[in-house]
Amino acid sequence: MTRPPDLQAFLDLSAHELIAVTRGQAARAAERLDQRLRAETGAMARRPAERLAVCDSIGPALQAAAKGPRGGLAAAFAALDRQLAWKRRQSADPANSAFWNGHANAMILGPGGLEDRADVWIGATVMAPGVTYADHDHPPEEIYLPLAAGEWWNAEMDWTDPGPEGVIYNPPGILHKMRAGAAPFLALWYLPV
Repeated sequence: MTRPPDLQAFLDLSAHELIAVTRGQAARAAERLDQRLRAETGAMARRPAERLAVCDSIGPALQAAAKGPRGGLAAAFAALDRQLAWKRRQSADPANSAFWNGHANAMILGPGGLEDRADVWIGATVMAPGVTYADHDHPPEEIYLPLAAGEWWNAEMDWTDPGPEGVIYNPPGILHKMRAGAAPFLALWYLPV
C-alpha cells in the first residue's frame, strides 16, 4: 500500500528532524519509529475531518513556524491539517472551560488517524494562549517536536522551553504536561507504541 504524497512528505521530514535532534533514549525511540514506518504502511482511513474552535490557533502558529528552523515540517503539517479529526482529550472536563475550549488533539498515524495502525502513534496538539494541558501519563515513551512556542514539564524536570529547534522526551509512564504562553501552542508528538 502506498501513502498519499502529502502524508509521506510529512513522515519523511518528521523522521529526518527526529533523527537530527534526538540523543540518548529519545534517539533510540526515533530510530524504532523510523524503522516501523519504513517496514510497513497501515490502512488508509476514510474518516471525516473535524475541527474545534481552538483550531483557529493553528494558522497563526504555523505562520510563526514557517519562519523558523522547522519551516519545512510546518508546511508539510499544514498540508495535512484540514484532513485531520481534531478532538478534545477524552478526560477533559467541560467545567474547566479554559482547557475544554482551549485545546485539541489530532491523530495523524494511529487509531483514528489518516493511517490506521497500532505500532506507531503520531499526532499534534494545539492550545490557545495561556492554556495548560492536563497532567497525564501513558505506557509508551513520547517525543515532542514543537512547531510553536510552549513549555513542558514532567516528574523528572522543571518547566522547560526547548526552543524552536528543541525536542522533549518523556520516558514510558512518566507524569507530564505542557502549556502555552502568550502565543498559540502547536506541537507534534511521536510514540513508538
